[in-house]
Amino acid sequence: MARKRVAILISGRGSNMTALIEAAKDPAYPAEIVLVLSNRPDAAGLARARAEGVATAVVDHSRFGMDREAFERALQAELERHRIEIVCLAGFMRLLTPWFVRRWQGRLINIHPALLPAFKGLNTHERALAEGATHHGATVHFVVPEMDSGPTILQDRLRVLATDDVASLAARVLEIEHRIYPQALALVARGEVAIGDREPQPPLRW
Repeated sequence: MARKRVAILISGRGSNMTALIEAAKDPAYPAEIVLVLSNRPDAAGLARARAEGVATAVVDHSRFGMDREAFERALQAELERHRIEIVCLAGFMRLLTPWFVRRWQGRLINIHPALLPAFKGLNTHERALAEGATHHGATVHFVVPEMDSGPTILQDRLRVLATDDVASLAARVLEIEHRIYPQALALVARGEVAIGDREPQPPLRW
């Protein structure tokens, strides 16, 4: 079976991008990272991707003002030009419109630093600590028009320690992210999961 052609969308350093690129270096991995695309020309992850021999592109959202669909049509053109089959969001800090999300339904996935459906949105680690959560973690999910609401592909958790602060908790959750995102992409690339048959999954590890 041919490896699926994958694009990673980033806005910053792209640490999850790096984890996916590393996983895809294995010839047996069912996906290849053929494009890293950023909405910010200064995204640090672009240089890392180029150093790894991955093609990069920039579609600067600021050029489109408030016209989100025009921005997304430019994204779509880049994805089509590279014959992309699956899109991974990795710290891509733009809300996508239903027009774009539905075009990629079942082929657009995201990593979120929380145990969805808890703590949708931003500042997940601060909120977990403020609410006294005993467990925290990360979730890979299919993207749907409603933010952070798509079916879960993989999820893993850790116990929140009494000594945790935002930085330490974020660092430990990031280790989970780097482990489960490549696993989830592999499942999607092999066709072992689909958006229509996924219910929220139990954590991989308690």
